[in-house]
Amino acid sequence: MPPSPLTKRPWLLASLALLLIGAGAGFLAFRPGAGRQDGSARQRLQAFVANPRQKPDAAAFEAVMKEVLRGYRQIIVLFADEAGLKPEEAAHAARIGKAIYHENQDRLILLDDALTALVASGQGSRAAVLDDLLTWIESGSGLFDADRLAFKETLQALRKAVAEDQTLPAVKLHRRIMEDLSALGEIEAQYDRELRQVFGRFGERGIQVRRQRWEDYVAKLKATFSVEAILRDYGTIIPYPQVKGAAEDAREISGKGLPPRTLLLTFDDGPHGTYSEEISAILKQYGVPGVFFELGQNLGRIDAGGRPVLGRLAPVSQHLLASGHQLGNHSFSHAQLAKADAGALQTEIRQTEALLAAVRGDGARLFRFPYGASSPASLASLEAFHLRAMAWNIDSRDWADPVPSSIVDRVLREVDGEQRGIVLFHDINERTVKALPLILDRLVAEGYRFASWENGAFKIGDAVVPAGAKAVPTTGYRESWAVVIGIDDYPRWPRLQYAVRDAEALRRTLVERFAFREDHVLALKNQEATRANILGLLHDKLGQLGLQRDDRVLVFFAGHGTTRKLSSGRDLGYIVPVDAGPENLATEAIPMTEIQNLAEAIPAKHVFFVMDSCYSGLGLTRGAGSQNFLKENARRIGRQMLTAGGADQMVADGGPNGHSIFTWTLLQGLDGKADLNGDGFITATELAAYLSPAVSSVSAQTPAFGSLPGSEGGEFVFELPAETEFLSPDTRQLESSALALNQKIAAHLEGRKPTAPATIKTLEGGETKLTPGKAIVLAPRQAAQRANDRGLQAYREKRYADAEAAFAEALKLRPDFALAANNLGYVYYKQDRFAEAARWFENAIRMDPSRAIAYLNLGDACFKGGELPKARKAFETYLELAPKGAGSAYARDRLQRF
Repeated sequence: MPPSPLTKRPWLLASLALLLIGAGAGFLAFRPGAGRQDGSARQRLQAFVANPRQKPDAAAFEAVMKEVLRGYRQIIVLFADEAGLKPEEAAHAARIGKAIYHENQDRLILLDDALTALVASGQGSRAAVLDDLLTWIESGSGLFDADRLAFKETLQALRKAVAEDQTLPAVKLHRRIMEDLSALGEIEAQYDRELRQVFGRFGERGIQVRRQRWEDYVAKLKATFSVEAILRDYGTIIPYPQVKGAAEDAREISGKGLPPRTLLLTFDDGPHGTYSEEISAILKQYGVPGVFFELGQNLGRIDAGGRPVLGRLAPVSQHLLASGHQLGNHSFSHAQLAKADAGALQTEIRQTEALLAAVRGDGARLFRFPYGASSPASLASLEAFHLRAMAWNIDSRDWADPVPSSIVDRVLREVDGEQRGIVLFHDINERTVKALPLILDRLVAEGYRFASWENGAFKIGDAVVPAGAKAVPTTGYRESWAVVIGIDDYPRWPRLQYAVRDAEALRRTLVERFAFREDHVLALKNQEATRANILGLLHDKLGQLGLQRDDRVLVFFAGHGTTRKLSSGRDLGYIVPVDAGPENLATEAIPMTEIQNLAEAIPAKHVFFVMDSCYSGLGLTRGAGSQNFLKENARRIGRQMLTAGGADQMVADGGPNGHSIFTWTLLQGLDGKADLNGDGFITATELAAYLSPAVSSVSAQTPAFGSLPGSEGGEFVFELPAETEFLSPDTRQLESSALALNQKIAAHLEGRKPTAPATIKTLEGGETKLTPGKAIVLAPRQAAQRANDRGLQAYREKRYADAEAAFAEALKLRPDFALAANNLGYVYYKQDRFAEAARWFENAIRMDPSRAIAYLNLGDACFKGGELPKARKAFETYLELAPKGAGSAYARDRLQRF
């Protein structure tokens, strides 16, 4: 018998094979669906153990062995750099490493039982199955010598089983296994320290080996696995570290949600017999409201019968109320409530609420924790009293700083840095009385506004800002209007195929995605789109409908365009109404000069012409950008135009879903692809910077863009809505033609930074560079939403790796984001990774137990993964929550299969 391939130790061949793992080569390529077979394979092996007379399933043996090796490798990656992990990462790695280890133990025990049953079955086919198994362990493509040690105990169990059989084939097989075990022993002796460190913590099945090239082996594994990916597969994503004050519990108001240059002044520890009223007088002088958080022991006491008895300082609090301020609960005795037991905490809250009710009635329903020391448990205790906790993000330190001028400097410095928020003072110190006027002088001079607290929300003048809301920038438009024109049926020009469909698709996008009111989107198609009707709509109808200065207007035209050379030699572009002929352009078509006149006559702040037609002949200018973009943009006039191409270019009608190439790409841009700086807003410039190279990459068109004369640099802005869809079987994905076109565009744009300057055409045929503006810094919750939205976009295009990364990013930013958790689970599900999918559906349910679709998804993942009891429970829960839901018939059908 020739020596076992293990004894040859083919180091070079194994190394080269392992390098191919990431490319999908070899038996252990770990393609996305690798985990899928484990559940069903284990069931098949379990069935064989129960009935060894059935035909052995070689594929089931291979699938379970593949999962054993996958788990073995993951454990090595988790602990190879354990000393370099952050404490939170190390804790999660230890927990999940143990879970993977015990899963592997179950698989190895099952393999032992199945191999023993196979040998004992006496079936003639058993020899072929065992030969294939040993050949793969000995020389399988993609296996490194260290990998083979994962099956040392499997070979030992097989040796024992074969030793019971005295037939000649069994004797030969026994000798072969002994040679393999001897070779593994030689390898094992070289691995002692490293693998003992990894596996020694887990008990008897740890493998004790060492190899001189261990670092090379681990480096290859890291090319396939990462700690972050392993944790994610097992339902764990470590959130980004939170900067103090940057994140806000929904039950604790920090002031980060106030608009820029807006403050709320708060005062703790009163009432005080002297300083509270002096502070109130100062606030009255400046017209500034305040919130006073009061200690119950300063207001009075609770008698033996549990009734409030007001003390001598209660009239001070009543005077504060009469002066327009609000009173909040600051506990009874200023105890350290985060460490108090539930009973003591509730007593502190209840007693002060009773005294405040005697002073002010129902009141502000606010609570401030002494020392700001809240905890999840103490925050939960407030709910029984219908109270909201209010923290602060600007601390005067007036309780510690005895120098008024130092307090002034500190507060102003922090305000300059924060630009908004809740300021903490104390109305029990004279130094606060001295510092407050100096602070208010400066803040009033700099234009700061001062919020009050009314009916559970911040109030600034007449505007109400809900508590907990983030200061999200907005486009600032009063109303949105659109004129949408599409012409296919030209009597005197070549007929177009997709113009009307393009116009209708854009109308739906404006209404359904960007919340344009349906009666504000005015449409003309085919025979309606005469010259007189188009000009009448733009000149007169918009004005009659009440268009105002802070509105925006989008004009979309899909149809023919043409260019006429004037006697001066200058080109003049035209859009072609349905009743215009090629021979009478000057009188029947609409020249670009008329479009310019229309643009100047429309009273809206921003007007954007999007022309899915090709022509040339209008000079454009560019306005300068601004770092404080949205604020500046709100006051600048904007008149912009984007066209599909230049003179002598044909509009390409061969786009997906019955659209032109230009309009398809426009719709994709508005779906989020044109948000080049990732801030949730798409400017006309960003749209052009995305469309121009994208359209040019798949057609002979060269879109042109610029600002019309008279524009003051203002930008038309689309604000992307937050996606709320929980991925499910009902979620639509793009058809093959759309995927193919998008992939072609993506390949052309690959390697180009989205925010890099883009060179595009002007309507005169020249070139200009467009640079998308700087991104607006988003709060973590808004950034998480944007990441989730990108994940949905990637999912619709079947870019599952990108979708997985985007949903994971959303969960790093917002660990309680049930929407992203479900969606991450569904990405795993679509790749047939049912165990991973189930973990994330369970996470979504923990975050939001009322979300019925997550139970339906969980049921499906468990059903297909072979976890039938869990699947039944999930489907039953779905039907309890949504007995008439869209998936109810499907759930009932599944339940009938158990």
